[in-house]
Amino acid sequence: MEGEANGTLHPSCGASEPPHSRELLQSLDLAGIFLFAILTLMTLIASLVFVEEVVYIYRKIPSSKRSILIWINAAAPVITTTSCIGMWIPRSTMFTDFTAAVFFAIVIHKFLLMMIKECGGQKLFLRRFENGRFKISTGPCCCCCLCLPGVRITRRTLLWLKLGTFQFAFFRPVLMFLSIVLWTNGDYSPYNLSLKGAAIWISCFIGILTIIALWPVGIMFQQVRALLNCKKIIPKFALYQFILILSQLQAAIINILAMQRIIPCIPPLSSSARGAHMTQQLLIMEMFLITLISRVVYRRRYDDLEPPECTPEEGGDNKQTPKIILNGAISEDGLLGV
Repeated sequence: MEGEANGTLHPSCGASEPPHSRELLQSLDLAGIFLFAILTLMTLIASLVFVEEVVYIYRKIPSSKRSILIWINAAAPVITTTSCIGMWIPRSTMFTDFTAAVFFAIVIHKFLLMMIKECGGQKLFLRRFENGRFKISTGPCCCCCLCLPGVRITRRTLLWLKLGTFQFAFFRPVLMFLSIVLWTNGDYSPYNLSLKGAAIWISCFIGILTIIALWPVGIMFQQVRALLNCKKIIPKFALYQFILILSQLQAAIINILAMQRIIPCIPPLSSSARGAHMTQQLLIMEMFLITLISRVVYRRRYDDLEPPECTPEEGGDNKQTPKIILNGAISEDGLLGV
């Protein structure tokens, strides 16, 4: 900062790449070393909590739900771990961010499947809501279009919802792979958001895919919120939303501030590298807390939902035929036999 005030610029402030981990560690004072130690300890605790949760899921949860719950519970610990690696090794930030982003793209799809699974699976879900309609005037796409009609709940519409989240889980890794390929050729840099760079176009396309993927989750949540209230679906959805906002929106805001040099350069970290460094440290603390809260929310065992009521045709066979007593004779259908 003193160099900038005197009209000179420290070489690291104009660097296009983050510093090596050795340079970063040598620049730490006592408070910085203490912060690194605390954040690393948080990452270790979050990982141990997740491992213990996996053991519990394998012991107590039916096999049909294990995989989905493990994926969802792993979101916060995975982001914590990748952020810790990026904090210690600044030049790995692009790869750790890509790993966390791809993993969370899969978690979005898994969360949709979890809501269907908690309703008893696809068949029972369709039976429960066979005469219902999906409310599509919900965020993030059509929250302002209240006049949109509801869509009938059928096997086809349910498939479209699944495809809406699956496309993000599929295309996000493809776009990350494309970014790495362009980076090796010098055509991609996460810190270059000019119109001539590839980062801005890939980021815009990812943003569109993200909105498309979040819409089916919002539609499904609005449909099952009342039914799954006994299974604490609202706290679970809130945790999912917090992870999304903190890992995506918060990181984007800090990155924009760093690109505009509102976040000042502090050698050996340039403004962009310091913004990424701040994001990683914040995510470690935030995801650590979410990991602990998720353990409480998902640890509880909830009773299965009551099966959907039978239709009159199905229930008619099981109803006992009324018996009428007439002159001491019992007739099954109210008439005396011949």
